Amino acid sequence: MPRPAVPTLPPWLAHAFRTQRGPVPWSAVTRGALAAGPLLLAGVVAGHVSDGVVAAIAAMLAGINDRPGSRRASVRRLGVPALAGALGLLVGTYTGQLLSAVPLTLFLTLLGLAAGGASAVGPVASAAGTQLLVAAAIGAGMPAAESGWQRALAFLAGAGWLLLLRLALPTPGSLTGDFRFDGEREAVADVYDAVAELLDAVGGDTATTRRAALTAALDHAQDALAGPRLRRCAGSTAERRLHAQYAAALPMAEAATALAWAGEPVSARAAEGPRRLAAAVRGNTGTGPLPAPGFPHARLRSRGASPVAPALRALDNALLRAAEAFDRTAGGAHRPFARRRGVADAVRAALGTGGREYGLRVALCFGASAAVAQALHHTRWYGQHQHWYWLPATAVFLVKPDLGPLASRVLSRAAGTVLGALVFAGLATLLPRPEGLIVLVAVCGALVPVATRNFGALTTVVTVLVLALVMAGGEPQASVSRIGETLLACVIVLIVGHLPMPGERGGGVRARLAAAASAAHAYLVHVLNESGDRTERWALRREAYRTLAEARTAIALSAAELPALARHTEGTDAVAAVLERLVDTTTACAVHLDDTGRLTPRHTRQLQELLDELEDGREPGRPPAAAWHRPGDSARPPVRDRRTLAP
Repeated sequence: MPRPAVPTLPPWLAHAFRTQRGPVPWSAVTRGALAAGPLLLAGVVAGHVSDGVVAAIAAMLAGINDRPGSRRASVRRLGVPALAGALGLLVGTYTGQLLSAVPLTLFLTLLGLAAGGASAVGPVASAAGTQLLVAAAIGAGMPAAESGWQRALAFLAGAGWLLLLRLALPTPGSLTGDFRFDGEREAVADVYDAVAELLDAVGGDTATTRRAALTAALDHAQDALAGPRLRRCAGSTAERRLHAQYAAALPMAEAATALAWAGEPVSARAAEGPRRLAAAVRGNTGTGPLPAPGFPHARLRSRGASPVAPALRALDNALLRAAEAFDRTAGGAHRPFARRRGVADAVRAALGTGGREYGLRVALCFGASAAVAQALHHTRWYGQHQHWYWLPATAVFLVKPDLGPLASRVLSRAAGTVLGALVFAGLATLLPRPEGLIVLVAVCGALVPVATRNFGALTTVVTVLVLALVMAGGEPQASVSRIGETLLACVIVLIVGHLPMPGERGGGVRARLAAAASAAHAYLVHVLNESGDRTERWALRREAYRTLAEARTAIALSAAELPALARHTEGTDAVAAVLERLVDTTTACAVHLDDTGRLTPRHTRQLQELLDELEDGREPGRPPAAAWHRPGDSARPPVRDRRTLAP
């Protein structure tokens, strides 16, 4: 008898149970245990409990942003949101003291509009916008005897303490060489491992997935190496060496992508070289003899029209150059191939369709929740509680699209808050005060890095931590009211999330797809023009793949929304798939042109078909290949008329 079909959960519900996998980040757990709890203890001992609570909240928020990566990148990832949070606390405190309910609500709504639009710029800007609004709600809704400047300084001190721990404490297994660059070393090593895994998958069903994993590894390494610095180029020998090792991986990744595009399996020894390079990066050692990736195979095909031989020769040459770069004691003093985005690009993203749509939703949710919270506060619904910040602060987290689909966020937040409030209500009756509360805050701070893998789990831990901080600050037990406010925030966000907005829905997804199309166009034009500038080509290639990965992430999140919202971005995944194949084909063309100066009929045909698909995608009723036409560029790259094309 046939087996009964196993029921599958709808995407919006399945996402709520999705958890990131990986080893426990013990270094982050240690930092979390040494951050919020000790800061609260210092405030209690010094007799400044309120300042200790604010500093602990700042450390908690910084801990949520404390993700794997390099120390240099953590300065921006933790520091920029901390500065935004201090500003929000400062502004919120003074406006809460000076403005009545209606003007304060209008001000917070405008602040939500600005912070929401800025969140479309990127992950760091999104975290900064979140902390700005959360801290503004706390400043306005948590009256205190301290001045706004004092609270802002306490906030900076709390976040700065966690950042100092991030910069000073070594991570496990990082004592090989200069531990300051352990994050960079691991990120560069992951790139070589990803190249090896892609080579193993060439010709198989997992090649596309492995190529996406290589893009993610390159993005992570690029971020790790491109953090803020006082001087223009890397200053130490160890850092210059890592930069050179990363630069040596780029032509290798390009050749591996070209081999994956060709689709013919290569010998198993092709992946041995990249794996030995990965081990050399992790151990900060020499490479030793490296096996050739399969040059005899390439020589056999050198007279044919197959694109495998040029790609194998490119891999062979890239491996040779990498061996030379690894043997040198210091690399070149160049900056990594970073994203070329300036202030003008950030402003365009904030004011674009995605920024406007997100800004309006954040403004409506934040303003409406602040208005309802103040109305409940003035009607004494809170009883003896003097704080009304929980409702708008909850709405800020719920309205963020980068935390998952709307329905999934609401479900996870509601379940996590109920569970966390019930857990704290039970613990509050058992723990001594303030000693027990300080220990509870320290334990929750240590759990935050692990809980970030699931939004519901993070909500549970944060709820317990914040309730403990509030009680340590002198407030009575507030579990029941926090549950009610959270459920009310869920209702507000669900209503606003389904309201019609000016312009086209799904603006954030289409904005990212437009950026990916623009980057793919620039990359293709550069390759077909044969400028010979490989540094520029690799930078354009990185930008094309990176914007595509961002578009894919946004599309996947949108597809997991409720059907009423998901339908607005239907078909965008097909456009992204065409753009991905176009960038892969462009990479294969670049490698082939380097080797032969001409393209094969297969290259020409694939380029033409993909460009035609993108043009067809602009027809009415189908998702547009947005931004394919760029100002100042031709409508599309001239494929048929190029003199280098094979007949």
